[in-house]
Amino acid sequence: MDKVFVKGLRTSALIGVFEWEHEQPQPLVFDLTMGWDQRSAAATDELQYALDYDAVSKAVIALVESRPRQLIETVAEEVAQLIMERFQVTEITVSVSKPQAVAAATTVGVEIHRSKS
Repeated sequence: MDKVFVKGLRTSALIGVFEWEHEQPQPLVFDLTMGWDQRSAAATDELQYALDYDAVSKAVIALVESRPRQLIETVAEEVAQLIMERFQVTEITVSVSKPQAVAAATTVGVEIHRSKS
């Protein structure tokens, strides 16, 4: 399966289990790897046959910034569902990092992989 990826997509969100975490947005960083058949796009050189990674990125940012959440696990699952449904992606790996979550770490996060059955 061919892959399309977006690395280091940055946005901010009201996220966390503590009340103070919902007082000011915190950064989240996404890495997305999506299964997509590139053959039609490559053969025609037409954007209509490609996975529009700019549109995917904008959709992810809009989703993440739309409402507060407690867990990055929830965000990862919602992002995977959105991309698979809206963009007809057959499989996806979503990594979500929360750089400010643990003071002694560069970042912490989760990674999920989903595919259409």
